[in-house]
Amino acid sequence: MNKVFVVLAAAALMLASGTAVANQEIDNDLSRCADGKGPAVLVTVRGLKAASGKIRVQSYPATSSAWLAKSRWLHRIETRANASSMNFCVPVPAEGKYGIAVRHDLNGNGKTDISSDGGGFSNNPSVNIFNLGKPSVGKVAFQAGPGVTRITINLKYL
Repeated sequence: MNKVFVVLAAAALMLASGTAVANQEIDNDLSRCADGKGPAVLVTVRGLKAASGKIRVQSYPATSSAWLAKSRWLHRIETRANASSMNFCVPVPAEGKYGIAVRHDLNGNGKTDISSDGGGFSNNPSVNIFNLGKPSVGKVAFQAGPGVTRITINLKYL
């Protein structure tokens, strides 16, 4: 019984301190990535096909059980595409290993249109028909430090 109490108390402390994060939709507040801030990831997304539709950036813990799993993302930023290159600031709960997935819903219909929508991942792994656009967590994982970590994701389209 004592071990259960300790585990519950630790979980409550994490929630109270803000270190336990899951499924939080946030605005793209670039001030979170200013000098001296963090931990956060400044994601530069390049290669948008058009300044139309919506861009979705999601962060995940870099574990095989969480990576691209439904409702396992940490933060989501969704906004209108407005340039061929865009910056996003994604806070992370603590320094550690994470993965980032980006989707460009070119026509903004909220559905995945394989023939027109684009996407990309941290570390820019190759994506092909054999992995169905879902690279392994080992290919996308990167180390976020205590400050602001900078990464670039190059979008790919069919």
